[in-house]
Amino acid sequence: MSTSSGSPESWISSFCSLLGHEYFAEVSEEFIEDDFNLTGLQTQVAMYKEALEMILDVEPEDDDEDEEDEEEEDEDVSGDGHDGTALARDHHGERRHHSRIASDLSVIESSAEMLYGLIHQRFICSRTGIQLMSEKYELGHFGVCPRTNCNQTRTLPVGLSDIPGEDTVKLFCPSCLDVYVPPNSRFQTVDGAFFGRTFGALFLLTFPEYDLSKAGTETVTSLTRASPNDESGVMLNGVYTNNIAPGLGAGKIYEPRIYGFRVSELARSGPRMQWLRKKPTDITVLDEAKRFAEEHGGESEDDDESMNLNGQVAAATTSPSSQRRRVGGSNAKLRQQRQKQNGSPMAIETNGAESEL
Repeated sequence: MSTSSGSPESWISSFCSLLGHEYFAEVSEEFIEDDFNLTGLQTQVAMYKEALEMILDVEPEDDDEDEEDEEEEDEDVSGDGHDGTALARDHHGERRHHSRIASDLSVIESSAEMLYGLIHQRFICSRTGIQLMSEKYELGHFGVCPRTNCNQTRTLPVGLSDIPGEDTVKLFCPSCLDVYVPPNSRFQTVDGAFFGRTFGALFLLTFPEYDLSKAGTETVTSLTRASPNDESGVMLNGVYTNNIAPGLGAGKIYEPRIYGFRVSELARSGPRMQWLRKKPTDITVLDEAKRFAEEHGGESEDDDESMNLNGQVAAATTSPSSQRRRVGGSNAKLRQQRQKQNGSPMAIETNGAESEL
């Protein structure tokens, strides 16, 4: 494959341009060439070296010296007059070499796809990778939530497991906080481990300026807030209040009705577990830090200060002579208690552990 400019297309670009690979971002070669980013992948991918060379478009280096030695031997044999035997041996070795490459090529190709997917899982959690995914998110490459009350909120590709082969990629909706199967069947062959479980939550923490209450059909400029001073700029626990599950709560839950009458939850066809989609009317009740401060006040700070005084400052200011006086005073109290117990030399202390002979 080649681009319009005539330069050959890289393996990474061709892989991401395949049908069904629209969710993938192009991993930079600098990220792949860093050995730290590939730690632990050698044991997870078969033919790791060959797969890595295919991803980076590096020519294989194996069997180069053997081929040169065979050519030299063939030249020597041809110089002795055995031209027919040398040519037959050369053609036989060439056919054997090409057959070995053809058999290994499919294995290396599948290993390269697996290796690139695992590298992609780590890349999209880096600063450069998550920025590329944000651009695809703004352009709507990941689709929208199929739930009606989410108002076509843009979704994010996530995996339900970090281990390859367990499940396919899913779409996470930040409006209803649920995952869905991609609408197109071509995405159902993509492994969910190539995106992992970390990316979805990390994306929302990295880009809190996105207004998740906006419809997915709106322009990119309307996704971000114009000013942090408006009503949507109020933050709660580091998250904007209108971004806390905007697709849930009162008026965002489907209620089945028959002739206008709401169906009871106790009925056979009634709704089940609607509490999963409920949200408090006053969102400030979720401010755990504020609620803890109102309930406990400054007790925790006072306790910490007293602990530091008793544990560190007091211990540092206590001299050895004062410690000896304290030990002597405690021994005198023990002797007075024993004298009160009728002066018995075998008197046992109340804890039953000490005695005096």
